[in-house]
Amino acid sequence: MSARIASLPDRALVRVGGPDARTFLNGLLTQEVLTLEPGQLRFGALLSPPGRLLFDLFLFGENDGVLLDVDADRRDALIQRLSLYRLRAQVTITPDDGTVQVLWPAGPDTPGRPDPRLAALGHRHYGASLPTTAEAANWHDHRLTLGIPDPARDGGQDTTYPIEADFDLLNGIDFSKGCFIGQETTSRMKRRGAIRNRMLTLEVDGPLPSPGTEVLNGERRAGQTLSGQGNRLMALLRLDRLDGQLTVDGSPARVLSPDWMPRN
Repeated sequence: MSARIASLPDRALVRVGGPDARTFLNGLLTQEVLTLEPGQLRFGALLSPPGRLLFDLFLFGENDGVLLDVDADRRDALIQRLSLYRLRAQVTITPDDGTVQVLWPAGPDTPGRPDPRLAALGHRHYGASLPTTAEAANWHDHRLTLGIPDPARDGGQDTTYPIEADFDLLNGIDFSKGCFIGQETTSRMKRRGAIRNRMLTLEVDGPLPSPGTEVLNGERRAGQTLSGQGNRLMALLRLDRLDGQLTVDGSPARVLSPDWMPRN
């Protein structure tokens, strides 16, 4: 079956070049950058010093640097943040006008690179735009069905820890690398293994509620909604309150438990 192809207008590109590009990014991001080969794609984030998620991003290796795939609305903010950390590093940080495209399902001959979070997501493509056969909304339906959070779109940036957004399960954090911003909090959460909340997809019987609506398990609070489309949304849920009848604004709701998430 041919892959569906969609452009993502809510994503944009930043090029980080110069002789210190990989070293510079490696000291900031949750992902290992020093070993990033040209043509290789990885997933990671830039955190706040207390360990909250600021920017989710993809890193595409180039011969002379790294291309970052980021939230379009916050690209300028990311460039400004990276520039503050530049100091004496020999790096250039510039916006790129290229288009981010996604292709799914993907096979060996599908253009682009495999999404590093989950193979079933398909490929991400940078470079000359391909003719589209689907809309961005179709892609987000696919993503939500697979239970994959998009913090920039679903909500949770600036308030959520990356492990709560499932970065530890989706290849977004390299726990064996050296220091990165927010590493102390992130590593402590991983070591303790006591993750109380995670982003999960909810299927709701009825109209989707506004972001921030309480999810109830009986009369107990089980979490809050983020955003979504159709009858599916992403929610930040308490893992110890998933069993039982969940409701949102009085409507029944069901957790879609993805295959990639370990069962506790």
